[in-house]
Amino acid sequence: MNDVLKQIQKIGIVPVVVLDDAKDAVPLAKALIDGGLPCAEVTFRTAAAEESIKAIAAAFPEMLVGAGTVLTVENVKKSVAAGARFIVSPGFNPKVVSYCVEHDIPITPGVSSPSDIEAAIEFDLDVVKFFPAEASGGLSAIKAMAAPYTQMKFMPTGGINAANINEYLAYNRILACGGSWMVKGDLVKAGAFDKITALTQEAVMTILGFELAHVGVNCGSEEEASETAGTFAGVFGLQTKDGNSSVFAGTMLEAMKQPYLGAHGHIAVKANQIDRAVSFLESQGIEMAPETAKHKDGKLQAIYLKKEIGGFAIHLLQK
Repeated sequence: MNDVLKQIQKIGIVPVVVLDDAKDAVPLAKALIDGGLPCAEVTFRTAAAEESIKAIAAAFPEMLVGAGTVLTVENVKKSVAAGARFIVSPGFNPKVVSYCVEHDIPITPGVSSPSDIEAAIEFDLDVVKFFPAEASGGLSAIKAMAAPYTQMKFMPTGGINAANINEYLAYNRILACGGSWMVKGDLVKAGAFDKITALTQEAVMTILGFELAHVGVNCGSEEEASETAGTFAGVFGLQTKDGNSSVFAGTMLEAMKQPYLGAHGHIAVKANQIDRAVSFLESQGIEMAPETAKHKDGKLQAIYLKKEIGGFAIHLLQK
């Protein structure tokens, strides 16, 4: 998989943008970045697309801007010249795909059948767009088609929203989802960029799914840990569970048998996809402590933030 698609996977959502006026391109891009989504697929459904891509690429070179609804090789050339870093098409056009592959331009063509997927495989593609997602059978259709094609990943677009995106992203063959609910055309035309930022933030937090897992308390001995956990469990009607390094009171409190990370202890926070959560936090300037990372079957399961908050180390966990 090429680096651009790897970046899209870390982001998780590709905002699908339709711009009627290029003057809205830069403020819209800023709204997305401020909301935590440094990515946009500007569709070639309007005459303003090329100029909009050029404006975004110039103003925010760090942003991952691509071109969508690309139907011709000529539009590929215009998109790339304007600064597009990836191409998305609604269907599988062999001429468009061939040109992109020959010129090392990341292309995610639309598919809706096994035959389309096999056409993509012939071009050595490992990511395709599933479109229109909900109208074509949604996640169940993707799972059914994905089974024989074990190396293929999907980027469903069409009917994806805040209510169903996590269901899609929970499937490990989904690279990311395309969506437009945070960049609705009426909001863009009204210049409601603050609202777009707020909706973008909500979308990001929805897919990250941060939840408090438990609080860890540093104790000085095994006896103190047992007493602490037992007392807490007694107050709230919980069961205690003795482990090698700690005693849990239900799932709410972990009493450490000897001091561990954090002056007072740690706070564990669960995330829907920990890799995506780490990428997001790092994009916000928050450093991880890589030496604390724990993996299972090659996948990250837990990691601490480098900085303490209020004397507590912060521990990310995979749900």
